Amino acid sequence: MHIQRNQTQAALRYLEHFPVLSLLGPRQAGKTTLAKQLGQGWKYFDLERATDYQLITNNPHAFFENYPEKIIIDEAQEYPQLLKILRGVIDANRDQKGRFIITGSSSPLLNAQLSDSLAGRVGILNIRPLKANEYYATPLSKFYDIFNKIPTKANLNIGEQTLSNQQMRYCWLYGGYPEPLLKKDPSFYLDWMHNYFNTYINRDIARLFPRLDHRSYQRFISILSSLSGTIINKSDLARALEISEGSAREYLQIAELTYIWRNIHHDDHSMIKSIVKRPKGYICDSGLAHFLQRIDNMDKLLLAPQHGHSFESFVIEEIIKGIDASTSFNVNYSYYRTAKGAEIDLIIECAAGLIPIEIKMGSSVTKIQLQAMNKYMDENNLEFGLFINQSDRLFWLTDRILQVPIGFL
Repeated sequence: MHIQRNQTQAALRYLEHFPVLSLLGPRQAGKTTLAKQLGQGWKYFDLERATDYQLITNNPHAFFENYPEKIIIDEAQEYPQLLKILRGVIDANRDQKGRFIITGSSSPLLNAQLSDSLAGRVGILNIRPLKANEYYATPLSKFYDIFNKIPTKANLNIGEQTLSNQQMRYCWLYGGYPEPLLKKDPSFYLDWMHNYFNTYINRDIARLFPRLDHRSYQRFISILSSLSGTIINKSDLARALEISEGSAREYLQIAELTYIWRNIHHDDHSMIKSIVKRPKGYICDSGLAHFLQRIDNMDKLLLAPQHGHSFESFVIEEIIKGIDASTSFNVNYSYYRTAKGAEIDLIIECAAGLIPIEIKMGSSVTKIQLQAMNKYMDENNLEFGLFINQSDRLFWLTDRILQVPIGFL
């Protein structure tokens, strides 16, 4: 089944503007498939395949003389020197665009080298597991247009709802990794997730961080999955795992750098002194989080104590995927919470200014649920905020707060 990715047009644009297109993200998110779709007819090399690795690394200069353009190099993190060599190849014919596509998985070093060695020569796209609209083959929602310009209540247009609540709940339960999602086989899904997580721990983490206590880190990720969507207390995590707080901090950073975890930092626009300043975060793929929590059907998910946090995490990741796929730049994400418990789940700082977003799993709204957002909008002189839930209609809850059903995402 051919999946049209939301970032295809951005990728084509980058190939017109840069000599190199880099597709980064977790394993099995669809980077290779997208690379082959973009570079139809291009030569393909996989650095995890021994013959391709030897072909490139034995004499890289001779390799690029034979293949000076239109090649795809998969899993570039396997050969760290590649980017420095590629820089010289590019600079020998600096004006030629669209010559190379490289992909990379789970490598903090590769990210740093891209910014260092290929600055100004590479367009970088983060490819995550499927967004719901990609799975259901519908266009990216007009909802994401509001982050590209300064909207007002009068001109706020987020289009039509394209997906049902039921369709969104399916993607919430199973996440977005293409292969198990498209297979539609619960048994295969569990086997795939089991092997995926084991490969992440026993190959990626073992290779990238050989001195790390892999069993301790595996326990850390499993515990972290149950905290997805919450404010993280590193001291509590360290005590639960019987490790130092420094190790807990290191583990959290590794999880984020290898695309398993996303940190959302506290909002720094508020003047309130009692604001909570600890990071909040979640397992990036809801399906992986549910697998680690032994949740494999909707009944179990709805009965799970953490289902509200899980839903919130899923919605936030859907929004970030959508913004990444739009033409928005320089977007920052944060959350707001005071010591007294007033909270806003997501605050987006973008071309449109500050947009506060509250997320609830239910379909109805109470006045008390709007108090924190009203206060935040007053404090920052904002014209509107969004309240995302499982309601069945787009509706102004107040003169400034718009209710948005999840199917608009």
